[in-house]
Amino acid sequence: MDVRVDRGRCLGAGMCALTAPQVFDQDEEEGLVVLLDARPPEERRAAVRVAAGVCPASVITLTEHGSSPAA
Repeated sequence: MDVRVDRGRCLGAGMCALTAPQVFDQDEEEGLVVLLDARPPEERRAAVRVAAGVCPASVITLTEHGSSPAA
């Protein structure tokens, strides 16, 4: 799995950091998403999928190996 984020569209809701704190954080200045791990290990991927699903601005893009991108 590859993870990408679009900070330009981020609203700073923090759902990603709450759901998958080993993969996402928020910067201290604006509260925008910070990607900590663009290739999370298998044991963190379920949380990353949930984080992508609960993001109110849909700024997290996941690419599963061997498939096309899914937001």
